[in-house]
Amino acid sequence: MGPEALLAMSILPVLLALASVSPAAPSPTVERPNVVLIMTDDQGYGDLGAHGNPTLRTPRLDRLAEESVELTAFYVSPVCAPTRASLLTGRYHQRTGVTGVTSGFETMDPEEVTLAEVLATAGYRTALFGKWHLGEHYPSVPHAQGFHEYVGFRPGHLEDDYFDPVLEHNGQPLPTRGYITDILTDHAIRFVEDNQGRPFFVYLPYNAPHTPLFVPERYARPYFEQVLPERTALVYGLIASIDENVGRLLDRLDALDLVRDTIVVFLSDNGPIWGWGEGATPRFNAGLRSQKFTVFEGGIRVPFFIRWPGRLEAGLQIGEPAAHIDVLPTLLDYCGVARPAGVHIDGTSLRPLLEGDPDAWPARTLFLHYALETMRAPAPHPGSVARSGRFKLVRGRDTVPWSRSPAPAVAGLYDLVADPGEKHDVAAEHPERRAALDRQYTAWWEEVTARRGFARPPIEVGHPEENPVVLPPHLAGASGGLLFLGPRGLRRARVGPHPTGGGG
Repeated sequence: MGPEALLAMSILPVLLALASVSPAAPSPTVERPNVVLIMTDDQGYGDLGAHGNPTLRTPRLDRLAEESVELTAFYVSPVCAPTRASLLTGRYHQRTGVTGVTSGFETMDPEEVTLAEVLATAGYRTALFGKWHLGEHYPSVPHAQGFHEYVGFRPGHLEDDYFDPVLEHNGQPLPTRGYITDILTDHAIRFVEDNQGRPFFVYLPYNAPHTPLFVPERYARPYFEQVLPERTALVYGLIASIDENVGRLLDRLDALDLVRDTIVVFLSDNGPIWGWGEGATPRFNAGLRSQKFTVFEGGIRVPFFIRWPGRLEAGLQIGEPAAHIDVLPTLLDYCGVARPAGVHIDGTSLRPLLEGDPDAWPARTLFLHYALETMRAPAPHPGSVARSGRFKLVRGRDTVPWSRSPAPAVAGLYDLVADPGEKHDVAAEHPERRAALDRQYTAWWEEVTARRGFARPPIEVGHPEENPVVLPPHLAGASGGLLFLGPRGLRRARVGPHPTGGGG
């Protein structure tokens, strides 16, 4: 190892330690704005009219984009639970214990400090309405992780139909009537109405447009009439329902005269999925490469809008790379709330970028990692990303291991300003850039995995808040060729083994 690499590795722990004990002080002049954080599930960058989709109509989301600052190079993990862990903690998900989406690998360490916990301690009333997917057993559940009010479901899939589902309210079953996206929005609106006199935080993680693709016929009909593939027509119908419901919530904020007092954030948890069969038809994704589960742009680059009228410039678009880890420090900064003591936050407050002061923005490299084939035996590659400025170093596959024609893992350096579709590997033209990003990624991987193993956490029993404890099949460890066979969560109840070994 050369002196440059040794110096980098010796400095890195010092920088990390300084970052963890020197949180940015909140501005004494900042108000305590309300926060509404909306996240959709499997909605791609191209699943918006505002991003050039020629078929899908999303008038309310398009209007939100016009009223917001948009980050056009915003990154998340390529699957659900890791994104949610990073979003709520400001930390790379590897630090939180979350490495996958099922079989226990989606369970976040209950000792992690969530955005809800920090804001609740600062006097905010906090609520989650929708999909949790960070643990199915107490205390890794929303009502033990800072949310005063929780209506939704814990696993990655809603086990019921999307119509009249049985949800959960703070640990107790809650039968409901209606369509899931309407129900969650109704609860969010009611919470806003009940708490309009004090600062509130609403986290609204819709489970749409994730499978199963159940949607009221009136939303999907316009897309079937255009003779789109069934899956695309149904997904677009699900997004049309989201669009209408986001509009309902924004209209209520307006009617209550809370618009200028409320920060609204909208994003998705990962890219779209259109299937892995030979005949799968990709849907529009603005020219980005590949889909969910992959670390190419189509799997990890998502819409991101942040609106605060009177404070942030409507219509401003920013191309500087940002990520899920930046949301917590940004919101704490604007809310005038200090970061949690003794916790290393990986993200950076986006305030300089959002307020048009790029000179105050630090140069940095973003890192991502996810690969199904190494989930049980973590390895730095494939599934690795290092993004700095206009360049991205990636080692990944365009397919997943269970696809009919698995693609080999490839490594490439891409200039995403000139080539957002990742078509041209420029490593030969920029060998020093490639080598530098490779060194940075290696140092990051070694540091972020140094303190925590990747074994699945035990399921705790004996908590009075949860008795009895229910053990779902996908958390079991099967051996001897035994497979869990159950509904796979698609529109028509396909039965078969889950690709990752569980049933979730």
